[in-house]
Amino acid sequence: MRGTPPPLAAERLRAQLLAGPTARSVTGVTGHLLAIQAQDPRGARLAVRARTSGLTAADVDRALTTERSAVVSWLNRGTLHLVLTEDYWWLHPLTTPQLRASITRRLAQEGVTPGAAERGVRVIEQSLAADGPLTRPQLRDRLAAAGVPTAGQAIVHILALATFRGLIVRGPMQDRDQAFVLVRDWLGAPPEPLDRDRALALLARRYLAGHSPAADRDLAKWAGLPLGDARRGLSAIAAELASRDDGLASLGPASGEQARPVVPPLRLLGAFDPLLLGWASRDLFLAPDGPVVTSNGVFRPFVLSHGRGSALWTISRGQVVTGPLGPLTPPEEAALAAESADVTRFLAGR
Repeated sequence: MRGTPPPLAAERLRAQLLAGPTARSVTGVTGHLLAIQAQDPRGARLAVRARTSGLTAADVDRALTTERSAVVSWLNRGTLHLVLTEDYWWLHPLTTPQLRASITRRLAQEGVTPGAAERGVRVIEQSLAADGPLTRPQLRDRLAAAGVPTAGQAIVHILALATFRGLIVRGPMQDRDQAFVLVRDWLGAPPEPLDRDRALALLARRYLAGHSPAADRDLAKWAGLPLGDARRGLSAIAAELASRDDGLASLGPASGEQARPVVPPLRLLGAFDPLLLGWASRDLFLAPDGPVVTSNGVFRPFVLSHGRGSALWTISRGQVVTGPLGPLTPPEEAALAAESADVTRFLAGR
């Protein structure tokens, strides 16, 4: 298990707040990474845990529910992401317009006609205006009562259609469910919109803050935008980029001017952790002979050992259970014990 990650991996681990200084709050992590994949609610919360100290899952719920400082919405790549409320306003118009055609096609595949889809969006908007926030099961009942198909993935795609139109987001937690809310009611009046060039420049700058060093193709894949858009964004901030020998884009000091961060011997990362989703290739962080972390689009919780995914882990009866790790050094054993206890503490809200 021992080994020193290559310089590029160490730099990216520092950018991801997994080596070196960590964040102090839910908004600190979310703002730094810009968008945290969140179709697995526990995984999104564990991404916050791994990059902070002393917080709990309840702190994430508080940001979503009482503070309204963060929301979850379908954004990059048409996937649910946890983002700061202030970032939703410019990420939504930048990353969702190209998704509308695909959602129309998927609705048709689920047997939802254009007329039924429009009726569904109206039912969602009217229900949330009158009785929101409402969870997905509650909205499914309203849609079914109005004769709108909800079987299979139909309900998901109708909710996505309303989301892409800028009508709704996922806001407060209600027990274990995250409720939908109207954007206008939950977030208030929108700020002055950014034109596309300014938004692409902001996207490139904010992406690199949490993912440096990276290439234009990495940004394009992560954001779900055309390669040309990624290049426009990076070109707009060219004066802010460091000079590197490898041709990758990076903010801050030139390559080699920062001391290599100390990479922790062992970390427990959750499902869909941002470390495996931030670049076009994830090979840098997966051991060649390691476990199958990704399968059929599902990213499972894994053990990061010296910067490489070395085993899977899960929670059974409230305790962390890891797959085979091989012989551990005393520092690795201590790190595993500390990480396991912290995951349990974090999820329990202690």
